[in-house]
Amino acid sequence: MLGGRQVGPLVTALTLQSTSMSGYMFLGAGSLSYTQGYWSYWFAAGDIGGGVLNLSVIGRRMRKLSQLLGALTSIEYLEKRYPSRWVRMIGASLSVFLLFFYVLAQFIAGGKGLEMVTGLPYAWSLLIAVAVIIMYTFMGGYAAVAYTDLVQALIMVVGVMWVLFAALDHVGGPVAAHAALAELDPTLLSIWGRGLENEGQWGIVVGAFFVFSIGYMGWPHVVTRHMAMSSPLTARKAGVYSTIWNLMFVTAPYFIGLLAILIVPNIADPEMAIFATAEALLPPAVVGIVMAAIMAAIMSTADSLLLQTGSIASRDIYQRFINPDMSERQMVWVSRLIVLVMGTCGYAIALLQPPGIFTIVIFTTTVLGSAFLPAYVAAVWWKKANTPGAIASMLMGAGSSFLWELLDMSASTGLHPMLVGVVCSCVSMVSVSLLTQQRYPVPDYILEAMDESASLRALPAHLLNKQDFSLSGEAKQLRPA
Repeated sequence: MLGGRQVGPLVTALTLQSTSMSGYMFLGAGSLSYTQGYWSYWFAAGDIGGGVLNLSVIGRRMRKLSQLLGALTSIEYLEKRYPSRWVRMIGASLSVFLLFFYVLAQFIAGGKGLEMVTGLPYAWSLLIAVAVIIMYTFMGGYAAVAYTDLVQALIMVVGVMWVLFAALDHVGGPVAAHAALAELDPTLLSIWGRGLENEGQWGIVVGAFFVFSIGYMGWPHVVTRHMAMSSPLTARKAGVYSTIWNLMFVTAPYFIGLLAILIVPNIADPEMAIFATAEALLPPAVVGIVMAAIMAAIMSTADSLLLQTGSIASRDIYQRFINPDMSERQMVWVSRLIVLVMGTCGYAIALLQPPGIFTIVIFTTTVLGSAFLPAYVAAVWWKKANTPGAIASMLMGAGSSFLWELLDMSASTGLHPMLVGVVCSCVSMVSVSLLTQQRYPVPDYILEAMDESASLRALPAHLLNKQDFSLSGEAKQLRPA
């Protein structure tokens, strides 16, 4: 589940970033800039610093605290920091539900990509993509996912840069491209979207920026990367690698989508903007490399989501509430069964081609970030954050952002669901924790662990002895001499 907590800085950085990016970057990002112009860069701006912010704010401390509390999944970590079965039940249920839809978006992206490149029907392309992802996720654990993510992240950079340079060469460079776009529709070059649709709506802008900047800190499948680091100090180097990779990769898909307006105008499906640009400008062999990059983005997220959901379902739901005495082997097979069931259900739903990838990804990441961001941040930084505060924060954050999105209240209020969700979640965490402090104080052993997680020294043996060694593989890595 955590690769023995032996993952180094480069792998940590690139598995964190490639897992965060997903097929959204090649389909959703390109689609957004193709239809809305430079407005899309509000999402990119947050994305560039999201990784280093995540690692800097909670990375080192979460690595230490999760080890001290003996947590193996990101949801189990929440229960051990905020002791209550309800924390785990609510957190696990929200995670499994939302991560399923995130996986669904990756499946759709994979099916569309293979369909365009191979010419196979969408149903067969989708089946191949889903089968490959499930196969190696089913066979491997966290280490398999992390190290394949490393390779996939490198392929993603090569592929997107190849399309970007070809597109810039075709349009005569960025200056010529901007002049042509201004002649076509000058509002494409504004920060407010085509037709100045979002002009002056800073509540929408801030929310868009938050989704991929602070939102990362609330994604269970991403913060697990902190728990698997080889040491707390790994977070520093990982932050540097994360930023370098982001500077090379993040803005490129958005810019390609913008250039695609000039290169492949009037395409039927805007989510195909980057695919269509590559096909129009590059020889078939190079299109194959670009396709590999796109599939790498999809697979690097889908496998992590499947593994994380399987781990949460097996350990945080099945073992915690149904079969507490299950063996390690049973846990692995329950996790694999969940992966298989999710893949099968995801394939069936993806055949119907529900809402676009951008819509699904923004919805799921918004609700996830709103639900869990304050809980993960307060877990390592605020000693008064208690169990009732965490429960209220998760419910209010998820509920408010979900309803805001469902009722489409952004248009009438000028406030993004992410902004509303984070504010409601934070206010709930602070107010409820303070109001219930006397009745539900934070246990002394957690306060001691929080103090220890703030320091840079090695973990003392008397704290290590309090860990949960329920999995033998994990115990071999952590048991003191």
